[in-house]
Amino acid sequence: MDAVSEISRIVPGGVLTVREELLPYLSDASHFEGDIPLAVVFPATAGQVSGILRICNSQGIAVVPRGGGTSLTGASVLRGKGIIVDMLRMNRITEISTTDKYAACEPGVRIDDLNNILSKHGHFFPPDPGSSIAATVGGVISTNAGGLRCLRYGTTKDWVLGIEAVLPDGSIVQFGNRTLKSRIGYDMTSLVVGSEGTLCIVTKAFLKIANRPEAVSRIVAYYSDISSLGKAVSDIRSGNVQPLVAEFLDRKTMDAVSKSSSISFPDASFMLLLDIEAPAEAMKRYSDEVVSALSASSPISIVRTDNEKEMQALYMARKGAYSSLLKMRRSPGDSVLIGDVVVPPSSLSAVLSEISELAEKMGVYTALFGHIGDGNIHANMFVNFGDREEAQRVDDFHTRMAQIALEHGGSVSAEHGIGIEKRKLLELEYSYRHSEMSIEVMRSIKRAIDPNGIMNPGKVFI
Repeated sequence: MDAVSEISRIVPGGVLTVREELLPYLSDASHFEGDIPLAVVFPATAGQVSGILRICNSQGIAVVPRGGGTSLTGASVLRGKGIIVDMLRMNRITEISTTDKYAACEPGVRIDDLNNILSKHGHFFPPDPGSSIAATVGGVISTNAGGLRCLRYGTTKDWVLGIEAVLPDGSIVQFGNRTLKSRIGYDMTSLVVGSEGTLCIVTKAFLKIANRPEAVSRIVAYYSDISSLGKAVSDIRSGNVQPLVAEFLDRKTMDAVSKSSSISFPDASFMLLLDIEAPAEAMKRYSDEVVSALSASSPISIVRTDNEKEMQALYMARKGAYSSLLKMRRSPGDSVLIGDVVVPPSSLSAVLSEISELAEKMGVYTALFGHIGDGNIHANMFVNFGDREEAQRVDDFHTRMAQIALEHGGSVSAEHGIGIEKRKLLELEYSYRHSEMSIEVMRSIKRAIDPNGIMNPGKVFI
């Protein structure tokens, strides 16, 4: 019996094999197109996942785990002969404890759905990627996703207490626990977080949750130049009030947002958006202090609000920046390649200036936005991959931008992962640090856990 037939017996009614049904799985949110899978499988239990992996491991068939399909680096497309394991049917939240501050859920739970349910209990899960309406718990774990709130709360790794996972040979294991403290050997939970489906498939996660903020005020400042924007961020980070969110948009991104929504912006080169979290009785004092700090950096204007409707509009302007830019593509053949470098915040002004100057010099149309509070810059590069000269120019620009980040003490990848797209940049970073052996250490871990190399091959490593 062939592998697909065996899997169909394990997951009755949960296997797609018709070509037309498989075509949507050729791509994710990146520009990469994969190969047609032998099948797309929808397991409903950890036991079914175990059976699927046991069969594929014995026959050398590649397995690509998939959640919401929101990867920006090609991490969830298939390369070669294999199957895609779609985890969306495993979407139950099985436990919520507001006393012990955790939620247990399956990997197919979408982040916005999780937070909608947690909000009824006065809590939330802080990681907040821009794709949270579609992104899943399993997906944010696989990429160690960040998002808008990571300035205050950190990335996904800071919010995963433990996991249940299935190894390539079908073994079901649990790493970590429901408790905040758990020192039982190597920190395998942290190893799995950010591993992009190359080691195992997560079937349950125990997530830390936090109390919803008592009060939040949103402050927006507009600037005419990079140096003023950089000074504002530096002054805020050096102050007593640390924002919950600190984001920026450049003029091109603001224009894109305006054209795809009802939001308008003043005549400015940059927008800085800050969220201030505080006890209700202290909010005015906190926001006054932030406004005072911003005023010292020569803003064009400052707007602050605690009106829920206005706050939501501003938040969605930033969160929807990438989708707004997609609507601004010059032609149907265009893609928007999104960079993900990160630098120490003290280097922001210099790095933003160098990236902008480089884009102009190389003739690459680039729009900038990002999580400026923690130094994460998303440079969105418009490119037609059908134009070889332009594609090479954009690739060269992307590499040079990564080098700029490294020269300033940063990294080539902050939160989107490596996938297919950044494999060369991974090597570039470790070469720059004279630590090529770090890649071999990671390869040896991969070989130890997945000796047959079936888990998401072609990702992370060249």
